[in-house]
Parts: sequence; C-alpha cells; structure tokens
Amino acid sequence: MTADARELAAGVFEGDRRAVARAITRVEAEGPSAASMVRAVHGRTGRGYLVGVTGAPGVGKSTLVDRLTGVLRSRGRTVGIVAVDPSSPFSGGAVLGDRVRMQAHAGDDGVFVRSMASRGRLGGLSRATADAVLVLDAAGFDVIVIETVGVGQAEVEISRAADVTLVVTMPGGGDGVQALKAGVMEIADVFVVNKADHAGADRTAAEIEAVLRLNEYGPADWRPPVLRTRASEGGGVEEVAGAVDRFRARGGDGAARRRRARVQARVRELVSRRFLEHAEHAALEPGGFDRVVDEVADTVIDPYTAAERILDLAVRGAAAGARGPGSRREAG
Repeated sequence: MTADARELAAGVFEGDRRAVARAITRVEAEGPSAASMVRAVHGRTGRGYLVGVTGAPGVGKSTLVDRLTGVLRSRGRTVGIVAVDPSSPFSGGAVLGDRVRMQAHAGDDGVFVRSMASRGRLGGLSRATADAVLVLDAAGFDVIVIETVGVGQAEVEISRAADVTLVVTMPGGGDGVQALKAGVMEIADVFVVNKADHAGADRTAAEIEAVLRLNEYGPADWRPPVLRTRASEGGGVEEVAGAVDRFRARGGDGAARRRRARVQARVRELVSRRFLEHAEHAALEPGGFDRVVDEVADTVIDPYTAAERILDLAVRGAAAGARGPGSRREAG
C-alpha cells in the first residue's frame, strides 16, 4: 500500500467527493495502483447494501434507478450509483447515457453517480465494477446501486455482485418472453414490470408469475415479487423500495453466504488473471505463449494439451522463482 493511496483513502473515508472520484479512477485503471487503492480502503467496507438492477436495453433501468434513488433519499439514506454504460467505439470510455438520466440528483451531496465503460466485457459489468463498489462502500454510502449495461441474457454476473438483484422487464417487444429464460429467472430477487401503463403489462406479469409457480427459484423463504412500475412518473417505485427492504430484513445465513460467494468469485477472478499474466509474461520466454497458440491453430496440438503445457511451465517457473534469481524461464 502506497502513502499516496493511504492519503487518498483518508479522503474517501471522510466522504470527500473528489477523493471518491479519484479513487474510482484509479481502480478503473487496474494494475498496481488499483490494487494499492483497494488495500487502502478494504478494511472500511462491508457496511453498504448492494442493489443490482439489470434487464434488457430500453426497459427503463436508468429511469427506475433515478426514481428509486429519490425514494431512498426521502428515507434519509445516502446512495452511491455505479452505472455501467456501453463503451464508446471511438474513445473506449463510457457513453454516459445513464448519468444524463440521473441529473436530478446532480446537486445532492447524498448521491454519487459514476458511469463506467463496459469495455466490451460480457456479463453486463465492467471488470473494475467490484472495486468501484468497494470505494463507495468505504465512503459510507448506505445503499450502492449497480446498474448493468443491458445486454440481455448474459447479465447473470450481477447476481454475484449484489446483495439483492432487480430484474426489470417491460411489456411488448418480446421482452416478456426473454424474462422467462431460466438464467434471468434464477438471478431475480425482485421482478419489475416497468412501463406498466403500456398494453400487455398484465400479461407480462402473469407470465412471470406462472413460471414462478411452476419452478422453485431463489431461497426457500423468499418468493420473488412481481411488481408493476411507471418509473417515468414514479408510479410503483415505493413498492420496489419496500421489496428491497423486506429482502434485506431477512438477513440470516443467506445474506452471509451471498457475500462470501461474491468475495470468492472476486478472488478467483483475480487469481485467474494474475496466473495467466504470470504464465504469459514471466514463466514463458518472450513469444512462447504465441508459439503455443500457433501450434493449436496449425492443429499440431489440441487446446487441452496447450493449456496443460502452459500450466506446467507456469508452475515450474513459479517454483524456480521461489528457489532464487538464478533460475531460467523455459521456452514455449
């Protein structure tokens, strides 16, 4: 942990908005500075409640988050928002559409909104989302809302990143049918049928209810409610906030298991990434990884054999490194 990271973390703990913004910028950059930042703030995390909001593009997720934030603020809670936007094809940054829709809270010191670019990552989240959430948690926000980019059925990653997951759908456009697919049904703790004033809203809600009756999804003591909202007008949003509170009030072992699963997934991701980096850049000679890939492409060896070879070289390289600086890396 660097002295600079400790100093920045002190500002985060005090709720300084500039410090929070700078800390999130650091974790977005990844690398050693991000790791140092996370080390500096991690001991002050674990207090914020993480609300995931997902669903297909166009269902009104950002509008719902905006209105839900207003309800939470009226109840005296501070809110941090991480809105994952599609990456710009030109700059690679976030398109910022979500932040535009949340301008109503721009002057509220109890709300912090950060847009993050997906950078082409599947699952609806940016790779730095989890670390950005830690910064907001350390800054003392009571509720942290994570809004996914809106990529459809691939968004199950949010269920591992949040304490409660809201799946937002809407009538028409085939989205009601999409919501019935098993992957999304299984991650939802609360279903929200937004734009409930549109034709077909009752049918969409009834379809979801029917699938819930036929299948057992989620914890045994909780059946996901199917709520109707008109987020653009604020209709039904109080009920959504109430459902989140009821889910949170359950507490018990379920909440602890979900948090542990979230930590486990994050540690596994970091170990996998670090190990691959070690294999590619430390255990193998320069170009060794590419040579193995070329052998697979030329059907000289199969992908499993290639993976085993790289794994063996990485393990032996790590062992040699532990013995001392005199060891040599083996060529691919």
